Amino acid sequence: MGDSTITLGETEIPPGVRVDTEIPVARLPTGTWLSLPVAVLNGVRPGPRVWIDAAIHGDEVNGLEIIRQVLPKIDPARLGGALFAVPMVNVFGFIHQIRYLPDRRDLNRCFPGSPRGSLAARLAHLFMREIVARCEYGIDLHTGSLHRTNLPQVRADLTDPETRRMAVAFGAPLVYGAKGIRGSLRNAARRRGVHVLVYEGGEPLRFDEETIAVGVRGILRMLAALGMWDGPLAELPEPVEAVEARWLRASRSGIFHLEASLGERVKRNRIVGRISESLSSRERPVKASFDGVVIGFTNNPLVYRGDALVHLARIAG
Repeated sequence: MGDSTITLGETEIPPGVRVDTEIPVARLPTGTWLSLPVAVLNGVRPGPRVWIDAAIHGDEVNGLEIIRQVLPKIDPARLGGALFAVPMVNVFGFIHQIRYLPDRRDLNRCFPGSPRGSLAARLAHLFMREIVARCEYGIDLHTGSLHRTNLPQVRADLTDPETRRMAVAFGAPLVYGAKGIRGSLRNAARRRGVHVLVYEGGEPLRFDEETIAVGVRGILRMLAALGMWDGPLAELPEPVEAVEARWLRASRSGIFHLEASLGERVKRNRIVGRISESLSSRERPVKASFDGVVIGFTNNPLVYRGDALVHLARIAG
């Protein structure tokens, strides 16, 4: 709500200030505590409570940089409501620069979690209890996975008018009404009535400057749309809306040569890449299965039959 003191664990955050704190998660085998770093910006007037998180997958670092750049731009003395920022949720994976937790579980398939379950379930439960339960809105920052790059895009429940309003306000090049995945943070938070945007862009273990810039701008735009922040914002064109997305997959194993770029509009049967053999000049084309926009692709040229190659989205209308 803002204009009242927030208590997070044993830390109190009065109105008009930013406090950086930690939430203990678990002890390492060495006996050392591992904790979630959290920045809380408590506003001076009433307003929504919003969280921003990154690195639910430990190798997705663009969101970390987005949060680092956003926080200095927000003055709690001029803020309405409150902002909770968690730059690395999967602290275990982040330390080891891997997607998963030590038990090989995908944290984003373990929400809402359990206080008595696996390490992943306990971490998910902690995040839901300490962060999500306090908020009405959330922004979950991701990148592509497994050697893949994503076009900057927002995925959200576009059937909900308020979530759609936030998705459009964010100002990413593309919005996609993707279905919630069972066990994901977005799905669990949405079931509690929270309006959640998933922002995707770039690739694992790499900073992508365009993705970061769009993410920083998008968060500030969303806060402004919620009446929490009054910074200057440029007018942007309406984002492209995708109604479905499919991966074009390898029909054979070989070496993949990409012939399309992120954000490019392609026609059905357009060649977007070719698969060659190591000692032969023979190539097999990879063709678009429908008219759409390229929203992702693999960066790994070594492919097996059935591997995902190019992610194509069908545009509304």
